[in-house]
Amino acid sequence: MIFDIDWQSVYWNLTYLAAAYVLALPVGLERERHSRSAGLRTFPLVAVASCAYMLLGINVLDSSDAEARVFEGIITGMGFIGGGAILKSQSHAHGTATAASLWTTGAIGVAVAWNHFEIALLLSILTFASLRLLSPAKQVLNGHGDDSRESSDEGRGKNDQA
Repeated sequence: MIFDIDWQSVYWNLTYLAAAYVLALPVGLERERHSRSAGLRTFPLVAVASCAYMLLGINVLDSSDAEARVFEGIITGMGFIGGGAILKSQSHAHGTATAASLWTTGAIGVAVAWNHFEIALLLSILTFASLRLLSPAKQVLNGHGDDSRESSDEGRGKNDQA
């Protein structure tokens, strides 16, 4: 068996895969920061895998219909992975932000593969900003407010509280 490697293709594909990896890192860092089920390793791998599958579809298949089926498979697979991140308790569902972030990270990979770096960059920024900026707002809206003040109040006696 003789391997015929097109080194120019290796370079270009590596560039796309690296871009997908780097664009997914902020999302993975944010999820890791909050000790979520998927984090720093998962998100870049999801973006790279989605990008790789789409690059294969673009480079190997000979019709846009076939490429669309690869894209559809990626979307379905991301939904399946995201579904595994959601845990339902009696009154709440947990992991929905992680699931949505995984799905979006798959879209980052596909956008990179289709050479739409502007879409991939915007998805990365919007996802990171949503996770970072809206988490504190969600806590305030849910009545959790400033936990540091509450924990310092618990340490005081009844007579010390104002």
